[in-house]
Amino acid sequence: MKSRVCQALFFFLICVVAFAGCGANQSIDKEKENGNFKIVTSFYPMYVATINITNGIDGVEVKNMTKPQTGCLHDYQLTPADLKTLEKADAFIVNGAGMEAFLDKVVKQQEKLKIIDASKGIDLLKDGTEENPHVWVSITNAIQQVRNIEEQLIADDPKHAAQYKENADAYVTKLESLKREMHTAIDPLPNKNIVTFHEAFPYFAKEFNLNIVAVIEREPGSEPTPKDIEETVDKVKSLNVKALFAEPQYPEGAAQTISKESGAKVYTLDPVVTGDADETAADAYINAMKKNAQVLKEALQ
Repeated sequence: MKSRVCQALFFFLICVVAFAGCGANQSIDKEKENGNFKIVTSFYPMYVATINITNGIDGVEVKNMTKPQTGCLHDYQLTPADLKTLEKADAFIVNGAGMEAFLDKVVKQQEKLKIIDASKGIDLLKDGTEENPHVWVSITNAIQQVRNIEEQLIADDPKHAAQYKENADAYVTKLESLKREMHTAIDPLPNKNIVTFHEAFPYFAKEFNLNIVAVIEREPGSEPTPKDIEETVDKVKSLNVKALFAEPQYPEGAAQTISKESGAKVYTLDPVVTGDADETAADAYINAMKKNAQVLKEALQ
């Protein structure tokens, strides 16, 4: 009798332990069971493109992993909250091209997670041996990224294929109209030499035939030395550069110093890496680019 009681207690304990082990994943499993296709984006530019492609599709959810004011992800470190967000995702949309330095860690920890590379097939510009990941700042590349996201979402979630394609077509039509509008505004400008704040604008400059003669900060947060500033001032003067372009995401102290020394005026160009994650986000890229065209028109006349 005593032996049977012990056996029963042993069996009960095994069941309790097994149940506790399964409980760690229950919340995630329940979220998977609701049938929704959950998409996580790495940062704001990917979020903006994705909410346009998924607009109005029932059963598809989009969440941005980082805060919408995070900026470029050059040195971003994953947080426990980020990893928890990714555990619940069916697809993770990234810019790629080296922007998300943490991506290898994600792949190792989330082996079944589908990674959607928005920069797939885009020719990358190089600064020395390093590839520049800021591809979305070119409208042509932004269009290609929309198509890449569309194609890979259809492969991963074929149930919503027709809606993804319809939305992507509509957004690409808007981007193509934006591109024509900006060429009309920028192409006739007589001055093409500009100085930018950091390496966010080479693709933009290539698209609109602008000549970046100097970059104030090669890496965000790396303050230029007095020698760097002196060399930039000399370039600005020798090439008769009229405009320095800071970015709204960073302080413009160095740009103001160069402005005082050279006489060139400071303007703001937005690479659209930050913004609001609200009902206005879908138009954030288009609105920012239109404003950039207005700024260039004023600065380079």
